[in-house]
Amino acid sequence: MNWLTEYVRPKIRTLFTRSSVPDNLWHQCPACQQMIFHRDLAANLKVCPHCGHHLRASSTERLNWTFDENAYTSIELPKPLADPLRFRDTKRYPDRLKEAREKSHTDDAITVAHGMIEGRKAVVAVMDFDFIGGSMGAAVGDAIVAAARLAVLQQSPLIVFTASGGARMQEGAISLMQMPRTVIATRLVKDAGLPFIVVLTDPTTGGVTASFAMLGDIQIAEPGALIGFAGARVIEQTVREKLPDGFQRAEYLVEHGIIDMVVKRTDMRTTLGRIIGLLIQREELVAA
Repeated sequence: MNWLTEYVRPKIRTLFTRSSVPDNLWHQCPACQQMIFHRDLAANLKVCPHCGHHLRASSTERLNWTFDENAYTSIELPKPLADPLRFRDTKRYPDRLKEAREKSHTDDAITVAHGMIEGRKAVVAVMDFDFIGGSMGAAVGDAIVAAARLAVLQQSPLIVFTASGGARMQEGAISLMQMPRTVIATRLVKDAGLPFIVVLTDPTTGGVTASFAMLGDIQIAEPGALIGFAGARVIEQTVREKLPDGFQRAEYLVEHGIIDMVVKRTDMRTTLGRIIGLLIQREELVAA
């Protein structure tokens, strides 16, 4: 046995061979540009430990953070026509849907689930900005209606996490029709005497803001979330005035009474549980 070739040489190769390192071990904060180790970021619910910036999250992540011990049941949602207008821009609409599903691992821009939050029943709908910018098409309208009906059936509050760029142009007027549909869905919950709570995340704009997103009994926002209808540049060009600093951000809106509170992501579950308890207790007292 040649100990140089059988033992020494493999040891030297192991010592000097560069090991492959995964590309996703570190993430850069878009606000402060600091690098964050992926485990630290996940442990802090995708909130930058350096500056407190709230990074965007997937619908699955939000459901895991919101429900007790990650225990929840997702519901199967209605499946609308895949391409009602046979729309095509640089790509066919079905091709865009396929790409979005592979990227986000969801069927559309919203997921609905039910479970327990701080020991209380709740139905939660979460929008995912990774799915064609969280745009609202027929599938989103169907999901909000289904979530509202489930909340009424279970006598549970309905909580919606919004994240959207607005209507989905590939569905044209069908997308715009979801605005009144979702408003009616929120009315079903309120007529049943159940709480409707909206959590506005970055960004919430366009037709979603102009419909169900601003109709909650309680309006909560994550820190720094962009919330509005039209973009700031469009508004400046229309009114021909310079907008104030922080315009359309969560902190500006709470100062001007548009929303009720700004809540850190790490405190969101506790806050939602407390609000549900207060609102449910109030309804029980009124009923008595």
